[in-house]
Amino acid sequence: MPPIPDIAVNRKAPRDYHILERYEAGMELRGTEVKSIRQGRINISDAFARVEKGQVWLYGCDIQPYDKASHTQHEARRTRRLLLHKREIDKLAGSSQIKGLALPILRMYWKDQRVKVELGVGKGKDFADQRQDLKAKVEKREAQRVVKSFNEKHGR
Repeated sequence: MPPIPDIAVNRKAPRDYHILERYEAGMELRGTEVKSIRQGRINISDAFARVEKGQVWLYGCDIQPYDKASHTQHEARRTRRLLLHKREIDKLAGSSQIKGLALPILRMYWKDQRVKVELGVGKGKDFADQRQDLKAKVEKREAQRVVKSFNEKHGR
């Protein structure tokens, strides 16, 4: 099975949150929004979800207007409805009520000609956690360099 092509990835989310759960959601979009997404004119770095009145809404997603649209055009940063099963919405509503948990958008991708959003339930990291993650990343990179140089030296 070929990998799912990403439209956009939120690189800030894993840095700022411990991701506890992941959900796949559809999005309610207008035609000009879909065409704009196909052109890659989207930014989800500040995007998050919120549960309100039994529905999940996407905030902070910036889809730029489509250049070749006729007289009808969409707003770039409007709130958009996310499509989930009722059971998933209830679970997310319970999770979002817990103090310290947020619903960041992790990535957006195509699935069978439809735009899907990967939504995470995340617990915010503090500065010490971020430094610890960065330190582990640097240590892993240095270990890979040592292994590579050893293999090159010994012809492996």
